[in-house]
Parts: sequence; C-alpha cells; structure tokens
Amino acid sequence: MKKLLVAASAALVLHACANTPPAPGPEDANAAINMAEQKTRQAREVNYEWRDTGKIIKQAKEALKKGDVDSAIKLANKAARQSDNALKQYAQQQNAGPNF
Repeated sequence: MKKLLVAASAALVLHACANTPPAPGPEDANAAINMAEQKTRQAREVNYEWRDTGKIIKQAKEALKKGDVDSAIKLANKAARQSDNALKQYAQQQNAGPNF
C-alpha cells in the first residue's frame, strides 16, 4: 500500500512539474515595458499623464538591466495600470463643472 501511495505521489509531482509554465524572461519584461510606455503615451496625448508613471517605467527598465525580470514586469504592470486609471479619470472629468 505504501509503495502505491509513493508511486502515486511521485506521479502527481512529475505531472505538476511538467505542467508548470516557464518563468518569465527578458522578452516578457520588454513586452510589459512597451505596453506601459504605449499606455502612458495615450495618457500624455490628452494631458492626463500621472506624475510618477514615467519614473516607474524608468525603474522597470533599470530592474531589467540588472536582470531582475520579475521586478521589471511588476513595475511595468503598475505603470500600465496607472495610465489606464489616468485615462479613466480623463473620461470621467470631461463633463466636470459646477452643477446649476
């Protein structure tokens, strides 16, 4: 019974390892940074770029140069979210003004 349990556990572990997605690489970080830059340009075009978004993109590029792919992706995604939120804020503020 123990042998069967050990064999089943080993099979599950091997199956889980085989189905694990590959770790993100530099190309994934570059894609995330490019997406963040694109969204930031869109926000800049309507004069709604948030103050720190460019700084965060710069930090993402520096993290990638140092080989810290995970941090680069995390920072790039944060910058992209900020730009998305800036564009949402722009859309909401289009009709802002006093209510008469």
